Amino acid sequence: MRELERETVGFYSRKEVLRIAICAKCGLPKELCVCETIAKEAQKVRVYVIQRRFGKYMTIIKGIDTAKIDVRELLKKLKSKLACGGTYKNEEIELQGDHRSRIRSILVGEGFPESIIEID
Repeated sequence: MRELERETVGFYSRKEVLRIAICAKCGLPKELCVCETIAKEAQKVRVYVIQRRFGKYMTIIKGIDTAKIDVRELLKKLKSKLACGGTYKNEEIELQGDHRSRIRSILVGEGFPESIIEID
């Protein structure tokens, strides 16, 4: 997210100012920010399946820190890759269907270490 602002001063001269988005947590530019990577390594993610009404299965992902990780963006990617519906509520990601077999590889692809993912 870079913005280039130009001002005309006088007849011939131009002043160009480059604005770079800065992370509020670490103070680095957004392109170099490592806050989300560190947050992904410092948590424990639990994946399990429950059975809902009418015998339908629901995969629950619990333990993702919502303050440091964009859960809505992660949910969007999971729903797209698993071709299912889902929602985020009560600090949990709920996905329609039993996706325990594929969820580990997708979360590892999104930057979560394999050692923190517990599948029941």
